[in-house]
Amino acid sequence: MGKIIIAGFGPGSKEDITPAVTEAIRHADAVVGYKYYFQFILPLVSPGCMCIDTGMKKERERAEQAFELAEQGKNVVVISSGDAGIYGMSPLVYEMKRQRHSDVEISLLPGISAFQKAASLLGAPIGHDMCILSLSDLMTPWDVIEKRIKAAAAGDFVTAVYNPKSHGRYWQLYRLQEIFLGLRAPETPVGYVRQAGRPEQEVKVTTLADFDPEDVDMFTVILIGNTQSYLYEGKIITPRGYYRDELPEDTKIGQGIMIESFRTIEKELTREWPLDHKWALLHAIHTTADFDMENILYTDKGAVETLYQKVANGQLSTIVTDVTMAASGIRKGALARLGMEVRCYLGDPRVAEMARAEGITRTQAGIRLAVEEHPDALFAFGNAPTALMELCDLIRKGKAHPAGIIAAPVGFVHVRESKHMVKPFRDIPKIIIEGRKGGSNLAATLCNAILCYDDAAQLKPGRDV
Repeated sequence: MGKIIIAGFGPGSKEDITPAVTEAIRHADAVVGYKYYFQFILPLVSPGCMCIDTGMKKERERAEQAFELAEQGKNVVVISSGDAGIYGMSPLVYEMKRQRHSDVEISLLPGISAFQKAASLLGAPIGHDMCILSLSDLMTPWDVIEKRIKAAAAGDFVTAVYNPKSHGRYWQLYRLQEIFLGLRAPETPVGYVRQAGRPEQEVKVTTLADFDPEDVDMFTVILIGNTQSYLYEGKIITPRGYYRDELPEDTKIGQGIMIESFRTIEKELTREWPLDHKWALLHAIHTTADFDMENILYTDKGAVETLYQKVANGQLSTIVTDVTMAASGIRKGALARLGMEVRCYLGDPRVAEMARAEGITRTQAGIRLAVEEHPDALFAFGNAPTALMELCDLIRKGKAHPAGIIAAPVGFVHVRESKHMVKPFRDIPKIIIEGRKGGSNLAATLCNAILCYDDAAQLKPGRDV
């Protein structure tokens, strides 16, 4: 009884064929494989060796011939390009052994896969968790392939793509690009190599948005980076994390946790935002663990930076909140450091009296009193839409001219309308949580984002924790 050796001879260049595969081919009685592959291994074949080559889609026939020869006592090498276990002949040969109840001994010799060769030419794109996809739907339904594409994109895997295109399959790669663009940033690095390791080799690097599927054929392997991958000197680098920023020695425990949280949030954002908007966004997500904030946080252009500069220049010294809970969440250390005060009029004895006399809510009354004493304060709303609507009315009457407005009331009655009412005041810097969501915690954290904006560029929150 002979044996079958399943050998991956690598991507094609003789330098990439392992010594073990070289020896197996040299000592083979017969070599079985796809006819296109023989050009890469013929110099290794001994003079008396049988070479059995067949065309495309003849894998079963090749495996059957290998078993027939091995059962006659011959040592047979079944060749695959790359690694025979990756979209190669190995699974078929093992399945056929089981189906035939054959006693033929089978062994596998690994080879350098096409994605490994492509990766080495593109830099270091597969330095972290990765997966491999084939877009060929000859034996796998497209619905299954698409589920795997979505899982790869959502799971932030570096992704190698085999069989990206053929004469009959022209649209599948476009669909893959569409799915990835829905879950990854447009600037995600993409590299692709045609005929890796062969004389016709072509290496190209681009981004997910600029990648052109028309520049690809069936001899191309594509590698898509993850959210940490970046381009450096024309190469794709996917870091392992060895150079993650270390925290300064004087970082307090609470601040250290907050810094790590912000770094995590930043990596999971779906797009790149201007710094001052991102700073407010990171605070909002950190407070709520709700990434929908990317969709509903609105800031006027430069609003956070403008309000911080007013604080730093001494033009803004008072924050007025609609409720005490919002006031209590603003960091006392930041207020003391910047010489700021927070006022909430809800507990003022005058408020209850005014509310009864005027037939308005206590929060409305509180805002009326606040405007009388601090018309140019930063007003932050995290609870009461009626209070925000009151401020809008006072602005229109010329009785209030706030330095800025944080509009984050929460609830179901008049909440959306109150936020719409703020938008027309174009000369007042505004931060708005749109829709029904909001809360005192959000109003407070957005105030904190303003007060520590000078830490934004270093992504170092929590100085005053």
